[in-house]
Amino acid sequence: MKGKILIVDDQFGIRILLNEVLQKEGYDTYQAANGVQALDIVSKHSPDLVLLDMKIPGMDGIEILKRMRVVDQDIRVIIMTAYGELDMIQEAKDLGALTHFAKPFDIDDIRAAAKKYLPVPNSN
Repeated sequence: MKGKILIVDDQFGIRILLNEVLQKEGYDTYQAANGVQALDIVSKHSPDLVLLDMKIPGMDGIEILKRMRVVDQDIRVIIMTAYGELDMIQEAKDLGALTHFAKPFDIDDIRAAAKKYLPVPNSN
């Protein structure tokens, strides 16, 4: 069984890049451009890991994370932010985020984190 990863970012290019890299690693991926889409995917598909941008128009990453926790208390989340907002990073970690990456990030670091928190499944 493949691990499922949800990529939540309002920047199309980042979603496409992460989607491509993670699919090559053997994961099933989902993409959301905003909080409403993200919460819909979480409720319908129960992803194993979420890569969540903190700065999204409308519902920010903290609000999305809080609402995800209502749907799935154990959901694993890695946050991404282009801003050095330590308060937001700390709040996300207090809400259970596993780790964070500052943009621009090294794609190999994201790949390694995905493997760490969601081991690559065996091919069946």
